[in-house]
Amino acid sequence: MSNPLLSTLQTCDSAPEWYIRRQWGPLGILYCRHTCHYETGADQLYFKDEHTLGLFLSPRPFRFSHQQENHTAAGFYNKGDLLITPADTPLLTHADGNVEIVQIRLKDDFVRTVAEEALAQNSDCLELLPTFQTRAPQIESIIMMLLTELQQEWCGNQLYIDSLANVLAINLLRNHTTTQPQIPLYQGGLPQRQLLKVLDYIDAHLSQEVTLGDLAQQVDMSQFHFGRLFKQSLGISPYQYLLEQRIEKAKQLLKQTDQPIVNIALDCGFSSHSHLNRKFRQLTGMTPKAYRTN
Repeated sequence: MSNPLLSTLQTCDSAPEWYIRRQWGPLGILYCRHTCHYETGADQLYFKDEHTLGLFLSPRPFRFSHQQENHTAAGFYNKGDLLITPADTPLLTHADGNVEIVQIRLKDDFVRTVAEEALAQNSDCLELLPTFQTRAPQIESIIMMLLTELQQEWCGNQLYIDSLANVLAINLLRNHTTTQPQIPLYQGGLPQRQLLKVLDYIDAHLSQEVTLGDLAQQVDMSQFHFGRLFKQSLGISPYQYLLEQRIEKAKQLLKQTDQPIVNIALDCGFSSHSHLNRKFRQLTGMTPKAYRTN
């Protein structure tokens, strides 16, 4: 197989049983399953400008060995085990068994930008540590949330993805680098003037894609710190606030116009009728059609 995204699963002697993949800005995700055989030989994973995280989800343990620079390890990998490979680092792998994996690729320049903006760290000194068969509950939770977005019929909300990517980068910087910097704490939320500016921007762009970078730029702040201060101000994340405002706009259009629901969905920033239907039901307990009728 020539597809570089299949990473450690290239040791297999057959095509993947299934796989899905997507690229969201600086973050790429691949989810797939293979039946692998140890005797087929090793394969090499290498991404020059991307850090790679592999979260194994196989329900049954399988044999796995890997060599990264001068470190070699072998054993049984279990569901929830994590493998972290820094950018520009070759990884040699063998696998034997049914391998189900979520692979996250995070661009190195994005991680360095987060280090400089959110942690005031000199990115030239940044060095991510290779990590083998570890457990990291926070990273696992983030990856599973990204996997949930990947499996949706729509493309995923970019503001939500941006937030997860920033939190993932911060977690890697805090726990899996040589320096392990501390996060500066800011209390009290956004100043009222800045908060109103952000809320006005959201109101004016409900029908468009809104990213975390767009919002943070309004107040000249790093994406990570903006997300934290926004939540301190309103008690909910920027993504949740945006979603609630889109639903409120949809409610108005459902009651005040006779537009088709699919048009209302697009006018409110949803990718499809079913996307609106799902989110509307989550927040209101009823479908858009039922809301309009009642």
